[in-house]
Amino acid sequence: MSDLTFNKYAGAVLATCFVIAGLVQLSGGVFSQEKVAKPGFKVEVQEEAAGGAAPEVPPDWGTVLKTADVAAGQAVFAKCQSCHSLTANGTGPDLMGVVGRKPGTEPGFAYSDAMKAFGAKQPIWDYEHIYEFIKSPQAYINGTKMTFVGLKQQQDRINIIAYLHTQGSTLPIPAPNPAAAAAAAAPAGGAPAAGAAPAPGAAEAGKPAATGSTATPAAGAGGPTGAAPSAPQPAPAGGAPPKK
Repeated sequence: MSDLTFNKYAGAVLATCFVIAGLVQLSGGVFSQEKVAKPGFKVEVQEEAAGGAAPEVPPDWGTVLKTADVAAGQAVFAKCQSCHSLTANGTGPDLMGVVGRKPGTEPGFAYSDAMKAFGAKQPIWDYEHIYEFIKSPQAYINGTKMTFVGLKQQQDRINIIAYLHTQGSTLPIPAPNPAAAAAAAAPAGGAPAAGAAPAPGAAEAGKPAATGSTATPAAGAGGPTGAAPSAPQPAPAGGAPPKK
């Protein structure tokens, strides 16, 4: 190979390298990558209140079903109609008469093994089990086909159960239970309801209660707490004032 031929090949290789380097620089300028201050994805997480959320107390069905908003429950049921109806099976089983029905027994519907196992130990869909199931189906029955996220608002669940009760239910509404109703209505943490009078002898908020001999005696009372009041000194004979 002559020197002229070698120089041609070497020049071509060198020119190609220059072209490639130029394209790299050009593409870097066009498609510049902006560096973020903190890599990763931002996930919004709702902070829990101090001490954690108080457990939800089930309602007294004999009280809440008689005052529930059936029309509002029908409106909430619209969220279920992509899978359920009240006339036939679809993606989910027919819900006509579901209140009081044994779980996993609607004819013609292919239930999951998890729902069949649940139905084997649970005689009927009563108010309490429907209430907990529609709150979070996957959490309540692990493996169920129902992938619905659930109804998180308690009143929505009460209203939809009241509506389903009007659709062929075989389960009567129980008699009101005042004790259960009071427990469900009590505020979290056992704090007294708004407007309730404090217990006798309770100290004001932020002020320690006086105890022992440091307590300030009430007007007209005697000495330290627990001691009898001092007896009055009799006046001397003759009515003369006592000597000072």
